[in-house]
Amino acid sequence: MNNILLAMQNNGGMIFGVIAAIVLLTLAIVAIINIKIVPQSKAYVVERLGAYYRTWDTGIHWLVPLIDRISKQVSLKEQVADFPPQPVITKDNVTMQIDTVVFFQITDPKLYAYGVENPIAAIENLTATTLRNIIGDLELDHTLTSRDTINAKIRSILDEATDPWGIKINRVELKNIKPPAEIQDAMEKQMKAERQRREAILRAEGEKSSSILVAQGKKESQILEAEAEKQSAILRAEAEKEAKIRQAEGEAEAILKINQAQAESIRLINEANPDNAYITLKKLESFEKVANGNSTKVIIPSDLQGVVGLVNAISESAKTDKK
Repeated sequence: MNNILLAMQNNGGMIFGVIAAIVLLTLAIVAIINIKIVPQSKAYVVERLGAYYRTWDTGIHWLVPLIDRISKQVSLKEQVADFPPQPVITKDNVTMQIDTVVFFQITDPKLYAYGVENPIAAIENLTATTLRNIIGDLELDHTLTSRDTINAKIRSILDEATDPWGIKINRVELKNIKPPAEIQDAMEKQMKAERQRREAILRAEGEKSSSILVAQGKKESQILEAEAEKQSAILRAEAEKEAKIRQAEGEAEAILKINQAQAESIRLINEANPDNAYITLKKLESFEKVANGNSTKVIIPSDLQGVVGLVNAISESAKTDKK
């Protein structure tokens, strides 16, 4: 009997140990399962017993089983919402199709989770309403040329309206503006006429520039020709001047040499101390040159008889020498 009781006690201890091990393993598994890691650019909204408890940022967290639950996982990155075209009517009663693109970012996960039921649908409806209000105050031409102004107005209104939802509107863009077909055809014709006008203006400006360049080229050519002619005339005048200077210098040098020769001849004569007969003979030669010249007047020296006598004396002397 004692052995049976002892065996039962041993079996009970083993069963208790197994149960305890199972419980511990279950608790470990539950604890591991409820360990949550929040990745970068994410935020988890946690509820405890159905009420908001806290917002988990990036890192490791532990969720209490059966008490806590993650109600919403929120992305903190900038997001893009591309909404389909919306019919809008301008101030001058033109119906257009405009589609918009909204760039937004969640700044408060709690407000985003509990502020509005469907935030994207709310932003879309709010964008369409705001767009209709703004375009309704503008005419067609102003609408087509004021995209930046319209974008800024829509962004400002949406950003203010979405603050209670924990959403920040960073940018709004009008993606396409499609007017009616007949207006679009008229706009294309107007644009074509404008392009043709600009083309004609550019062609006229090109021809004008070409004419100006040709005229400037001719002017430059004429200036260069005049400059060349001027330089040529200057060079010719300088050459003639140089030639005359050289000729005058040559004549002056010749006269100087003649005068020097005559002076040398006179010096030599003076050094030789010539007698009166030689001097008289020279006078006679000079008189002969004058008489043979083209002059119509002949000046007869006063001592002509002495000269004649000298000639006779020379003749007699020559005869005596011959004998």
